[in-house]
Amino acid sequence: MRHEVHQTQRNTPLQKACASKPEITLSRALELFWTLAHDRTLRKSRDQLRIWKNGRIKAVTNLINIVGDKPIADITGDDVLDFRQWWLDKMAAENLTANSANKDMSHVSNILRTVNKLKRLSLELPLSDLSIKEGDKKTRPAFSTEWIAGKILAPGALDGLNIEARAILLGLVNTGYRPSEGACLTSAQIILDHAVPHISIEPVGRQLKSQYAKRKIPLLGVSLEAFRSCPDGFPRYRDGQSLSATINKFMRENGLMETPEHTLYGIRHAFEDRMLRAGIDGRVRRDLFGHSLTRERYGQGASLEQARELLSPVAL
Repeated sequence: MRHEVHQTQRNTPLQKACASKPEITLSRALELFWTLAHDRTLRKSRDQLRIWKNGRIKAVTNLINIVGDKPIADITGDDVLDFRQWWLDKMAAENLTANSANKDMSHVSNILRTVNKLKRLSLELPLSDLSIKEGDKKTRPAFSTEWIAGKILAPGALDGLNIEARAILLGLVNTGYRPSEGACLTSAQIILDHAVPHISIEPVGRQLKSQYAKRKIPLLGVSLEAFRSCPDGFPRYRDGQSLSATINKFMRENGLMETPEHTLYGIRHAFEDRMLRAGIDGRVRRDLFGHSLTRERYGQGASLEQARELLSPVAL
């Protein structure tokens, strides 16, 4: 009997510790996730990290607003279906596509699965088959060559835009880079004293969209002149400070959008259209655009000299 009492007394502190162990709520799971997923953000710039975090904060906040800040061990299939239905209702009421809904559900699933795995919780989470079928995706239209040449590049059309934003826009015309890629270029990546002036898009201070985004693009026409005006890059926009919003607002207010559906990104698409119409090989187009191939990528691709020769007829 004395031995049994001793065993009970010895186990009591452990039992109390287990009983008092806090449950991981949805909000706590998000806090843990930042540390557990730290390896995914190592090369992100400050602005990339802000965007990466904000999307996940929004998703978890939306879920908490629907089901409450409950322990993740208590999340049920009905909870996630309620969340999905809330998004369906929101899409119908606000004429939204499924993209935002699917991003939210993807973020929530990834956060909870990461915490479950790395905290060794061994929970069965009801997170399968939640995505909403996409309808016809809205594509951002390309500007016509005539519009770019006659409106955007008309004398004085961009005079009211600050010099850095103007140079990034003009640099985009004949390179097709993503606006954020142009904004982050440094003097070391703007090579003007080369036989073929070019830019080198690299993961300097930021994370590239994919491994294929690392590339060199020759500079021609108005894009070459733009970089000559800003050879050290664009410190004002290096951290993603509202570049697209600034340019889009200026273009709309000054009648430079071809239609209400057009955005700055349409200049990137226009560059691809001009390459396609010129019959430029698909491998070369994908390399210049920073896209993956649908087959194995062999060799180094076109040289800068070859790329310049191919692009010269389509440069504005």
